[in-house]
Amino acid sequence: MYKYDSRINIFPEEVLLHEFLHSLERTSTEYGYQIPALHDYEKYGYKNEPLIGEKKWYTDYMNKKINGNEGLPEEVYKLKPAKNYNFRVSNPITNVFVEPSNILEEIQELCRTVIRNVKSMFEEPTTSSN
Repeated sequence: MYKYDSRINIFPEEVLLHEFLHSLERTSTEYGYQIPALHDYEKYGYKNEPLIGEKKWYTDYMNKKINGNEGLPEEVYKLKPAKNYNFRVSNPITNVFVEPSNILEEIQELCRTVIRNVKSMFEEPTTSSN
């Protein structure tokens, strides 16, 4: 869905930071903070520069220094995600080292996986009280 190959700076560290900031952005939004969208750097006058990429944007975003005091709130670094379902594994891996020994076991495992996936599509996300 996202392509990093057209970017000026394609260092893995920047990609890791970018994705981590998305998680903090989501947590901030879930707790009701109004923050700039991570991809809106150009709207605030920042650029993706050669060699440093979006370092200036990320620095100000993380330190709440965009336009003086916009960005991630300091508290977000200490908060857990607001929703319990953020911690639920959507497709748990069980018996990963056990190979089906015949075609019947293989079909049974496939059916269990399909049923589990269909069931999870209709489950309501659980909410946690903080």
